[in-house]
Amino acid sequence: MGILTEDMKRTVREQRLAYVASVCPDGTPNLSPKATTTVWDDDHLVYLDIRSPQTRENVLANPSVEINVVDPVVRKGYRFKGRATVLTTGPLFDDVLAFYRGRGLDYGPEAVVLIRVERARPLVSPAYDRGRTEEDVRAEFYAYYDALNRPKAGRPKAGRPEVGTAA
Repeated sequence: MGILTEDMKRTVREQRLAYVASVCPDGTPNLSPKATTTVWDDDHLVYLDIRSPQTRENVLANPSVEINVVDPVVRKGYRFKGRATVLTTGPLFDDVLAFYRGRGLDYGPEAVVLIRVERARPLVSPAYDRGRTEEDVRAEFYAYYDALNRPKAGRPKAGRPEVGTAA
């Protein structure tokens, strides 16, 4: 049994976007969205480096990364801390490419990035702190985005008040 639970694996596989945090040479953070992040095995996540030269450079210099994957509808997910390895050739690189090609990938990435997860923790919105259920949070999400995408004439004002204005 590895570090990744079945719920962690489900969440990563279901979500279309993950965020990878790395450290720039000057010590500043770098955050890069990755739409190819998935589970490789019980201890590893993987993503394709398609067009992220800064993230790749960062990881080559300092392999410490954090990946956040959150279901925006229910505002729950996971944070994964670990060490990344950048692959550009070799059997594992070929296996990962074959995996993605089997799922419809029709172009070549710059590299494959394999992350050995060393620590995994849940991410849960404070929206749950006052007793709201997952169904409550889900209903609020859909009500907000329904209002946001309604034609302007019939749309109530959506979003948060701007600083200095009344709600």
